[in-house]
Amino acid sequence: MSIQQHIPMSSPDLTGAEIAAVTQVLGTPFLSIGPQLDAFEQAVAAYVGARHAIGVNSGTSGLHLCAIAAGIQEGDLVITTPFSFIASANCILYERAVPVFVDVDPHTGNMDPALVAEAVEALTHDPRLTTNDRWLPPGLRRSSLQRAQGKPFVGRRPKAILPVHAFGQPADMDPILTVAHQHNLAIIEDACEAIGAEYNRHKAGTLGDAAVFAFYPNKQMTTGEGGMIVTDNEEWADLFRSLRNQGRDVFDAWLNHTRLGYNYRLDEMSAALGLVQMQRIEELLAKREQVARWYNERLADVEFIERPYIAPTTTRMSWFVYVVRIKPPADRNEVMRRLAEAGIPSRPYFTPIHLQPFYRKILGYQRGDFPVTEYLADISLALPFSGVMTEEQVDYVCQHLQVSVSQTVSAQLLFKSGDCGLH
Repeated sequence: MSIQQHIPMSSPDLTGAEIAAVTQVLGTPFLSIGPQLDAFEQAVAAYVGARHAIGVNSGTSGLHLCAIAAGIQEGDLVITTPFSFIASANCILYERAVPVFVDVDPHTGNMDPALVAEAVEALTHDPRLTTNDRWLPPGLRRSSLQRAQGKPFVGRRPKAILPVHAFGQPADMDPILTVAHQHNLAIIEDACEAIGAEYNRHKAGTLGDAAVFAFYPNKQMTTGEGGMIVTDNEEWADLFRSLRNQGRDVFDAWLNHTRLGYNYRLDEMSAALGLVQMQRIEELLAKREQVARWYNERLADVEFIERPYIAPTTTRMSWFVYVVRIKPPADRNEVMRRLAEAGIPSRPYFTPIHLQPFYRKILGYQRGDFPVTEYLADISLALPFSGVMTEEQVDYVCQHLQVSVSQTVSAQLLFKSGDCGLH
């Protein structure tokens, strides 16, 4: 085993060009909305193939504005996934709407299109039908007495679907789009982890009514903090530009505000950084793909370790994280502990949204509600990953991962056999 290293969980890929671009902004009068943001938006729109791109200060902000543009209001139902970062559901709650979770495909971890169709059909029909109850959060379901009396769920019908392209792999969008079109539902793509990804040769972000990318430091490209909404809908684009800037419209006089808005602007320094990153986007994606390839080669056919699955519809994977599955009898949490002792950080990915304390409290969820999501959450492990990782670092991680898994399996088998070394 090689000498102990200390490997970061993730690292942004920055050069002198990014530093120079940010420094140059400091010598201009534009620190908020200005020419760097305009150029950055144009670059993202051209790359994705969207008519409009609107910079915001985070992916979460972008998702919130998309919920507003889609007309999502109090009591509306939005179909989404519990296997995601919490922002994809929080943006629904911001508008006092109801996230309706459906379980995920066990291979990709993305929302199961068949369950999306079932949920939409049940929730769109006569609300007196008892079939819709199982799709609602437990805290909103009717009691047995209410069902016997034919009392409907007091709320609205489905308004939108919010698929998440988890880990940089697009959700299976064709059947989801079919359901959305049949029922006149908006589609908001959470592409925060998937810039550059392609679904059947169509870029993520061009499949729904609007999509959001995020540029946190561990993403494929970064602006420090920041996000970008893309859409072909001109009315939505105008609304996004107003909402991100305290509700001002382009025709408003100074300090006049047409509507309730937010301070969701992307600043010029972040945009300057993002513009240089966009100019390097293919290089950034290729470097991450190489690191993923090193991992895949070293972990091929290793017992109790399952590598990431790439669906046939994913014609380009955009590697955000490298997440393996630690299969029983190996113990994921014990593997994490042993890796940490070797200077290797790792993370569970994801903690299911429905099991987060706040969602348990307000919507009544509990373990067992989404078994596939919960199983994946129990066995998934994100390894150190970035475009600046070296092959030597990947070797070090994989060597210790294999040893750690083997040791935990041996410990489990000893424990089950009753031979704990105490005699």
